[in-house]
Amino acid sequence: MNKGPVSQFIEHHYRHFNAATLIDASKAYEAHLKNGGKMMITLAGAMSTAELGISLAEMIRQDKVQIITCTGANLEEDIMNLVAHNHYKRVPHYRDLSPQEEGELLASGYNRVTDTCIPEDEAFRKIQHHIFKIWKNAEEKGERYLPHEYMYKLLLSGVMKQDYEIDPINSWMIAAAEKNLPIIVPGWEDSTMGNIFASYCIKKELKPSTMKSGIEYMTTLADWYTKNSGGKGVGFFQIGGGIAGDFPICVVPMLYQDLEMTDIPFWSYFCQISDSTTSYGSYSGAVPNEKITWGKLDVHTPKFIIESDATIVAPLMFAWLLGW
Repeated sequence: MNKGPVSQFIEHHYRHFNAATLIDASKAYEAHLKNGGKMMITLAGAMSTAELGISLAEMIRQDKVQIITCTGANLEEDIMNLVAHNHYKRVPHYRDLSPQEEGELLASGYNRVTDTCIPEDEAFRKIQHHIFKIWKNAEEKGERYLPHEYMYKLLLSGVMKQDYEIDPINSWMIAAAEKNLPIIVPGWEDSTMGNIFASYCIKKELKPSTMKSGIEYMTTLADWYTKNSGGKGVGFFQIGGGIAGDFPICVVPMLYQDLEMTDIPFWSYFCQISDSTTSYGSYSGAVPNEKITWGKLDVHTPKFIIESDATIVAPLMFAWLLGW
């Protein structure tokens, strides 16, 4: 693939330290796919609100990722940005906000994520109106789905197209829905839509069983990994830390140790972008070699940690992989 100006800049300038790791990890990711491997990307933090979809959507369309694990927040916030982008409020001086100013944002209907304020009425409530109908319809039919499957139904139904405020080409959830990309969402209940769903259960308007659980996500992942880990295997590209990374990486030791599938392959590539410093007792700050002792990575698995801001690093790596 001929590389574009961004990739050429990276190759010329990124020669040492974290910069060198960025290009080493990008080239290893590229080689992994070229050799027939598959890749999981995990999204922690608020990467959707950071508009990672501008590059991630194209990664999905070009088959540079075969499965995604994300938090419930990342699942929903890409759609929130899709339908309420013009109502978002940016606060460049967020570090200087007083408690009183934070209270004023809340009173004005804004929920702040670093320098970006999400408008509650335009984002959460706009989606709630449509997703409740989909939840309720499934329940009345006696059907159950995973959280992301309901979101796919919402996007593919087209009922919100008139509300789009960004070019849908920049929505990674639309790209994923159109490909029916497998998504794993551990701890979905810890999200705005999860809270809203729980509120309907408390009001007896929905049953908890209408939503499939985290255990069912793990069994789904186990089935997918078993079917897709042959050949070059599956790589693990982790953005941030937390449950988005912790949950899916454990599928390998579970299959090996608990299901006694002793021929199951380890993850065959590992890269983490994190600003969590190496420390004792911190999983997000653990060096990759620690994962060898837990049966997640092999001694020979290519391993990279880029200690930097994922909002800067991930788009650059995706640019390399896309040839930009």
